[in-house]
Amino acid sequence: MIPKKLDKSLSKKASSLIEEALATGQDLEDLLKIEGLSYEDLRYEISPDPQLLSSSYNTLDNFRKPYHGTPVVSFFSGCGGLDLGFEAAGFDHLGLVEHTEIFCNTLRANRDWEVLGPPYADGDVSQKIELSKQLEKIGLKKNFNGVFVGGPPCQPFSIAANQRFSKNGENFKRIGFDHAKNGNLLFDYVWFIEKYLPKAFLIENVSGLIDVDGGEQLSKVYDSLTQKGYTVNAPLRINASNYGIPQHRERIFIVGFKGKKKFSPPKQSSELVSCIHALLNIDKDCPNHVTRKHKASSIARYIKLDVGKRDRQGRVDRLNPSLPSKTVIAGGSSGGGRSHLHPYIPRTLSVRESARLQTFPDNYIFTGSSARQFTQVGNAVPPALGAQLAHSIFESFFK
Repeated sequence: MIPKKLDKSLSKKASSLIEEALATGQDLEDLLKIEGLSYEDLRYEISPDPQLLSSSYNTLDNFRKPYHGTPVVSFFSGCGGLDLGFEAAGFDHLGLVEHTEIFCNTLRANRDWEVLGPPYADGDVSQKIELSKQLEKIGLKKNFNGVFVGGPPCQPFSIAANQRFSKNGENFKRIGFDHAKNGNLLFDYVWFIEKYLPKAFLIENVSGLIDVDGGEQLSKVYDSLTQKGYTVNAPLRINASNYGIPQHRERIFIVGFKGKKKFSPPKQSSELVSCIHALLNIDKDCPNHVTRKHKASSIARYIKLDVGKRDRQGRVDRLNPSLPSKTVIAGGSSGGGRSHLHPYIPRTLSVRESARLQTFPDNYIFTGSSARQFTQVGNAVPPALGAQLAHSIFESFFK
């Protein structure tokens, strides 16, 4: 049910409580409680009814296929968005490789997958010889009759992550393959593909990977894999909103097959999904559904925002309920992500609401601090999109 507008008396009461909190320094949450209210009762001054683009929210279950057991090895697994998609499409995980311990904790908290990562292993793809030994211990062999999937960390290729920096400044990070560590992880991943020769592979990254150096290095990747007998499709630029995901999120996907078969990508949806569909009917006790208690000064700014507008001081955007969400943000590698503002309630989204925009199931738990939970959600491939790509790979190469 879409949150209703407050009646005039309640709206006036809420406004007076915000003013009182600003004037006295009292905690807004305490003042709301005295009146039997909460942050969920607050509303924007402008709250139009949404013009819904579709009639439903597609969960991961909408894309689930029968189990066929084709094996998959996942690199740079993160919190498992792409892996949930492959699982839903009927694949069977041989192993997942992840270097960040918090992400590993999330993977282990949700599935009985073989996770090669801290604290039991390093999970560093750049340590190729050591990781090879670990992969072979769990059964990986040359001419692997399955799929490798992976999205090397994309910060060196990202435009959005670096817009706030001067190109000539020391903090400008969009230096692509010159990045001392992450810029070379794509080649490390390719090394594993060429060593074990999986029947098919998937590379996921931001669109900046294509043009960061004029395409020279990516061309080398294509040439190297082609020489190993792979047919590699041109980078497939996908906006998740065109595939039933209630979020604008553009990424590229490169698919290769050991042989001459060509990849038939998933078909686009005939309609977009309004983000408000993803934010409805979340149980208050749902995991990771903790909403932030903003200061009165922040609320006073937020309530004046129209749909789709940005609060420049807090650098947060009010989502338009009639459209897919803006891209869920991951944040920096050492800090946490941040969420957008709810379309109808003047507060930021919870981790669970952001996860809904990404199509994670409600029973999928994210571990760590709130900030690091946002990082995990924002870094992930939407599971429902992953499922569509996985099914297309199976249909194209294995069926």
